[in-house]
Amino acid sequence: MMPRVQEYDAYDDGEEVDCEPRKQGHPTQPKKPRHKGPIDRFITSSPPYLLNARKERKGIFGACDKELREKTCRGIARFFYDAGIAFNAVTYESFGEMLELVGQYGPGLKPPTMYELKVHLLKKEVDDTNTKIVDHKKEWASKGCSIMSDGWRDSVVSKDLVNFLVNSPKGSVFIKSMDVSEVVKDATLLFQLLDKIVEEVGEENVVQVVTENASNYIKAGKLLEAKRLTLYWTPCAAHCIDLMLEDIGKIANVKSALHKCIFVNGYIYSHIPLVNMMRKFTNQRNLHRPAITRFATSFITLAQFHKQKDKLRKMVNSEEWNNSKWPKEAGGKKVRTFILQESFWRNILYALKLTGPLVQVLRMVDGEKKPPMGYIYMQPWIGLRRQL
Repeated sequence: MMPRVQEYDAYDDGEEVDCEPRKQGHPTQPKKPRHKGPIDRFITSSPPYLLNARKERKGIFGACDKELREKTCRGIARFFYDAGIAFNAVTYESFGEMLELVGQYGPGLKPPTMYELKVHLLKKEVDDTNTKIVDHKKEWASKGCSIMSDGWRDSVVSKDLVNFLVNSPKGSVFIKSMDVSEVVKDATLLFQLLDKIVEEVGEENVVQVVTENASNYIKAGKLLEAKRLTLYWTPCAAHCIDLMLEDIGKIANVKSALHKCIFVNGYIYSHIPLVNMMRKFTNQRNLHRPAITRFATSFITLAQFHKQKDKLRKMVNSEEWNNSKWPKEAGGKKVRTFILQESFWRNILYALKLTGPLVQVLRMVDGEKKPPMGYIYMQPWIGLRRQL
């Protein structure tokens, strides 16, 4: 929901209009600013007639309103630039809520101090979060829940880390993050860790425990099922598909296409002038696109090469390429050879036909917009009906 800042900030001038009738014979008293009282805490939005008046005013003073909004947005943008805040922070619901509350307060708001942010206000936010978790726990007890583990390796500090979350129809809740560097290679220790998490959430509430599909997690999951007879261990669908993509990448033709694409991609992106030339021929399109997993990224990059096949060929046959230094370098010669090879493009097409459905399913199971399981089970039936 976009913040309705413009509905509040430019309408008020900081003073309230005195609407009471003045008695005859009394001198006119100067207007005084109206100070906010306790009742103002319960006023959360402007009345509809004020909003309608604002729209009429916007029609009359459209240019001024646009100028004022731009000035306000520049102030917000300047704060983002100064503080080094990621631009996608504007998509958070809390950002829109913050701007709306500032607009409702009106002029003269004293911003929170650094101490308030890190002590008083933080404590209140923690209390609010704990209250919400209580509501989630009631949902776990009534409808059940799934414990999910999300692990990765921090290459900077050489540690294996795992986040534990609990998912229910009400949503997902982060439980804790743990360093499992000394645990991840031992199935028994992993089982003890998972068993402890189940105990914290409550065995009677847990329907399944979802982990990755590595061999040690498989053993730990079987041990957990043997002890906790009322729950299931389930391998992560995204990790399973990623392992399938890894195995497909070992097929000779697919492996050849991947290696050549990696070389061409690496050579182009390690030379800025060559990147600019490539974007000129591909209408500012990139060849490399990051995806959900490492192997999905490789195959999506293959798809990008396939889309830009004609334009890449046109680039290496162009006068601009021939007049540059790249045809004289060994790497540039290999790039041109690969791009003009028919077998290279046949292998790319072969790899895409093998992996296309898997990448599509991977996007579904790893997405957050809708629960994917029903769509995955229905997809084969939809395809069958189309064929019939």
